[in-house]
Amino acid sequence: MPTSAPGNNLRRRAGLPARAARGFTLIELLVVIAIVALAAGVVMLSLPDPAATRLEHEGARLVSLLEGARAEARTSGLDVRWAPGDGGVGGAADGAEAVAFRFIGLPPALKMPTRWLDERVVAQIVGNNVVTLGPDAILPAQRIVLRLDDRRLELATDGLSPFAVVTPASDGTP
Repeated sequence: MPTSAPGNNLRRRAGLPARAARGFTLIELLVVIAIVALAAGVVMLSLPDPAATRLEHEGARLVSLLEGARAEARTSGLDVRWAPGDGGVGGAADGAEAVAFRFIGLPPALKMPTRWLDERVVAQIVGNNVVTLGPDAILPAQRIVLRLDDRRLELATDGLSPFAVVTPASDGTP
């Protein structure tokens, strides 16, 4: 029977190291905590920013809507334009429902959307008040900036290619 009396060396005879019963050292625990903290930090950095994700969805949706309206303008020969609305802030004049954007020149039967999925999105057309979508096949180069909180996303076309999300210009344009 093992006892804790001085001189008891039963552990050494059993082949167990003297340190095995003491547990982990402080250094070993700190290393494990550091590894867990580092892993948690990497996971947090890999999570997408919700505002950026919403803005990307709005950008993809607007590209799709613009290209659909552009195709309709070309096939039907209509002068179609897209313009940002009053953003839904403060209500519209004459009792009409406030709109965030509108397609001008399309038949009302198409029932195009007029609101953003996230009402905090704001659109600005660079260098103009409206985006021309047709009926001509060759259009001027156009750029739209979408903003959500402190995030920004640019959509552009060179007039021939479809609208697409582009890297923001570094020349200071809004």
